[in-house]
Amino acid sequence: QVHVAESGGGLVQAGGSLRLSCAASGRTFSNYAMGWFRQAPGKEREFVAAVRGNGITTDYADSVKGRFTISRDNAGNTVYLQTNSLKPEDTAVYYCAVGRTIFIRVASSYPYWGRGTQVTVSS
Repeated sequence: QVHVAESGGGLVQAGGSLRLSCAASGRTFSNYAMGWFRQAPGKEREFVAAVRGNGITTDYADSVKGRFTISRDNAGNTVYLQTNSLKPEDTAVYYCAVGRTIFIRVASSYPYWGRGTQVTVSS
């Protein structure tokens, strides 16, 4: 059974940083894409960043490019999201998604999801 779990969220002041982690278990994920999405209150879930199954190719939403960095461990089962220069508009629940997909920006292409971790940025 596949299990996906996020950690690392919290409350931070604007300009601060957080490092989010996502651990997947239950099978080998070395060829799976792993992505981060977020959902703010009253808004739809949106793509944040993802790394392809090759573990190298990454993609970012324009709103976080240059501030967030996604990385993956060598075993391929853990992905990190380093968030820097945080803004109040980054406040959301951040979800990790795992899937054997080439459409890494599309939430519906990921079959496995974590429960999310709250990130709150105060002004």
